[in-house]
Amino acid sequence: MRNATIKKVAPENIEQLQKISRQTFFESFAAANTEANMQDYLNRAFSMEKMRGELVDENSEFYFAFMDDKIIGYLKINFGQAQTELQHENALEIERIYVLKEFHGQQIGQLLYEKAAEIAKQKAVDYMWLGVWEENPRAIRFYQKNGFQAFDKHIFTLGDDEQIDIMMKLHMHD
Repeated sequence: MRNATIKKVAPENIEQLQKISRQTFFESFAAANTEANMQDYLNRAFSMEKMRGELVDENSEFYFAFMDDKIIGYLKINFGQAQTELQHENALEIERIYVLKEFHGQQIGQLLYEKAAEIAKQKAVDYMWLGVWEENPRAIRFYQKNGFQAFDKHIFTLGDDEQIDIMMKLHMHD
């Protein structure tokens, strides 16, 4: 396997971040959702304005995965008030790990996950947590393999469609 490298995303990388965000989300979920709902979500979640705000938020960090010079995936983590749900002071949320479809199965997601785990250790958080779509068995297995356990469910709205996300967490001091 060729080596991928992980690099923190800087504010001037916003266009590449928007591109990989939209592309990986589309690849992951387009087949299971209506075009209208997908477009609505892509336009809201990945607008320049929203992404600019997230990039400068000191409680959020983005990391690109590169292979050769190509951006092939990314990680988004949140702390403190930037967390989408629990907002526990001493926790880290993995909001997104996405890898381009053509690079699935090459351990890129694992590499991005390990970056998040490394930061969680540095920050000495009590636990990491995330939400994963209940109809994404591949992602659920990935997190279970890394020691995460389901603890709750919540509603994720995509356009006019309400979907269930499984909430999973991993305690860091077990």
